[in-house]
Amino acid sequence: MRHRPNFLIVVADQLRADALGAFGNALARTPHLDRLAAEGTAFTNAFAQHPVCAPSRASFLSGWYPHTAGHRSFGTPLRAEEPNFLRAFRENGYHVTWTGERGDTFGPGATELAVDEHGFSVRPTSGRWAEGHPTTERPELPGASDDAWGRLFYRGRVLDRDYIDFDEAAVRTAEQWLAEPPEQPWVLFAPLVAPHCPFQAPEPWFSLHDRDAQPEPVSGSGPEPAYLQGIRDYYGTDRVTPEMWQEVAATYHGMVSRLDHHVGRLLAAVRQAGAADDTVTVVLSDHGEYLGDFGVIEKWPSGLHSCLTRDPVILSGGGLPAAGTIDAMVELIDVFPTLLDVAGIEPGHQHFGRSLLPVLRDPGAGHREYVFSEGGFLAEEEPKLERSPFPYDLKSALQHDRPAAVGKAFAVRDHRWTYVWRLYEPAEVYDRAADPDEAHNLAGNPEASDVEARMSQVLLRWLAETADILPERADSRLPKVARPAPGESVRPRRVG
Repeated sequence: MRHRPNFLIVVADQLRADALGAFGNALARTPHLDRLAAEGTAFTNAFAQHPVCAPSRASFLSGWYPHTAGHRSFGTPLRAEEPNFLRAFRENGYHVTWTGERGDTFGPGATELAVDEHGFSVRPTSGRWAEGHPTTERPELPGASDDAWGRLFYRGRVLDRDYIDFDEAAVRTAEQWLAEPPEQPWVLFAPLVAPHCPFQAPEPWFSLHDRDAQPEPVSGSGPEPAYLQGIRDYYGTDRVTPEMWQEVAATYHGMVSRLDHHVGRLLAAVRQAGAADDTVTVVLSDHGEYLGDFGVIEKWPSGLHSCLTRDPVILSGGGLPAAGTIDAMVELIDVFPTLLDVAGIEPGHQHFGRSLLPVLRDPGAGHREYVFSEGGFLAEEEPKLERSPFPYDLKSALQHDRPAAVGKAFAVRDHRWTYVWRLYEPAEVYDRAADPDEAHNLAGNPEASDVEARMSQVLLRWLAETADILPERADSRLPKVARPAPGESVRPRRVG
């Protein structure tokens, strides 16, 4: 019988790939994640399929692109009758435990089919999973106001020493679970919240990163999508000073360092359980964060820049090859098929992911020629878009006021080029060899005309191949209908 290792799967939220040392950030303080990558493999050209939490999670857990089955919004999680990879593990003999209570992935009944255990054994004491928020303080900076900070989703230093947020509660839950783990094999699925806004951190992480050392946000040239100016207008980011952007960035990186600390604790708990040699550890994020690039913050449903879609995928341990750094083009939907391949499990449904085992064994083998990301909506779908309270009220208002600014968009990337097609706006072309931040739009330039023509055809073919899938179960064509024939039923007579 094929050996089946355990899996520790950590999913960060809103983590940029370039926030980690293993992915090129010389200022990062992420020793545990960097060591994990050094002892395993970091995929430096991995891309998420959607820039927003729920659609991205539905995508990488099903192996479907967001458009394949309409999982394009917070209101369209994976349904109980739809397949997902956690369920495939459980149905093939794995004990699957989900620490925490992320409610943006599965619809009613789906979680019960996918996992054996779910939730907290240690409850949060603050944040949206508990009553109240921790007490915080913001620095006094020239030009800063409570409203300006609020529109940057910035709260600052956490003063409550004993507060337990979602991540601390989830990690404590995992530590307690690993103190008495079930019989192997098991999957420990740990979707955390950091470094998702609001931007806040306790000490020592709040002060860990030098504010003055933070680089200036990226700025661009050439035509840009309309939502960027819309966010600047609605949020008033023209009043944000360079010092304020540095403050937000340093706090964000402090949150990343705290995430790294949490990962270190999870790895230590696996070692203490005696399972380190038999456990594959996986780290990824659902998407990234603008963090001041282009003068905006957070993310956007049709934002496809690399700061949102480039993903820090790390695979390590459990007998997997330690390939170091691999720059093959990878999609986030490739991660779970790889884990199932390692475990010798057939997914049991049609999907679009591709196992990474061949490229792990031979890094020069290549993987994908093109990778794809998508987002946005039809203008006619505007009434279905969410309406949110502060601090997401302006983001919600912008989508309803200017639905074309959140119109459907698709990005295709090869090793050098990025092409973005937008339903209601002109296309974008970026040469990542010269412009890795995808800041300078070359669309319309003669040097980019061949790229536009080639990539538009690649995008069209991809949409045709992935637009939908045939259901796994075929229904009979001529079912019996439990209704009387016309004229055989007793019907009330019309009077008058």
